[in-house]
Amino acid sequence: MSVNTARSLGDFLRSRRTRLDPASFGFSGRRRTPGLRREEVAQRANISPTWYTWLEQGRGGAPSAEVLDRISSALMLTDTEREHLFMLGLGRPPEVRYRPVEGVSPRLQRLLDSLQTSPAIIKTATWNVVAWNRAAAVVLTDYGALPPGQRNILHFLFRDPAVRAKQHDWESVARFVVGAFRADVARAGLVSEAAELVDELCSASPEFDALWRDNDVLGHSDADTVKRLLHPTLGPVELEYSAFSVDGRPDLGMIVYTPVDGEIAERIRVLAASA
Repeated sequence: MSVNTARSLGDFLRSRRTRLDPASFGFSGRRRTPGLRREEVAQRANISPTWYTWLEQGRGGAPSAEVLDRISSALMLTDTEREHLFMLGLGRPPEVRYRPVEGVSPRLQRLLDSLQTSPAIIKTATWNVVAWNRAAAVVLTDYGALPPGQRNILHFLFRDPAVRAKQHDWESVARFVVGAFRADVARAGLVSEAAELVDELCSASPEFDALWRDNDVLGHSDADTVKRLLHPTLGPVELEYSAFSVDGRPDLGMIVYTPVDGEIAERIRVLAASA
């Protein structure tokens, strides 16, 4: 850690410490300065007071991820502040903390709904669809007609004949989805949590089992930029594929499919409006 970075880390820790109310943590006594004392932060973080003092003074050296997590909890940092703490202390963001998701914020849903001609979804690290717009419902899958536990993209692709029949090149799509799913669950630290889904799909689909055994790891940049569908109402459809992270929620991802053809886009808008 450079001298300037160590100083920035110390300044940040001190600023977060001095904003906290000692009484709310059960600490009493007269104080000459606002906020918690250094030894009180160290106590809450279960680390040495000397070590914490050195960190604030910019001479403690590079702390471990575990120490930074303890300090983050002790200082009641927000997710954004925790990420900043890791960037200063280790030069990288922290590992993703997975949180079960049942829906998205109204603001994010309004964003999806504003894309009237582009199917758009929000998915978790385990590829469960938790939000979508009308265009996605009429072009991809009517997620609202399914119980929440069955809105998984891998389930659709490997176990739903109707979804499979829509794919222009099912084999290529399936290989990408399995490789990207493997990368996502590892990145989110969810390999164990995803084991039940993987075992279920391996038993139900020899094709998934074979792809899973290949151990391919893919990212969204490896996907074909154009998704081709054979839609039962719209006919052949070409959609440009774009993936985005969700601000403040690294465990979520947004996928938007933009129609290549303007006429198809208008037909999607009409179909979605009448659904």
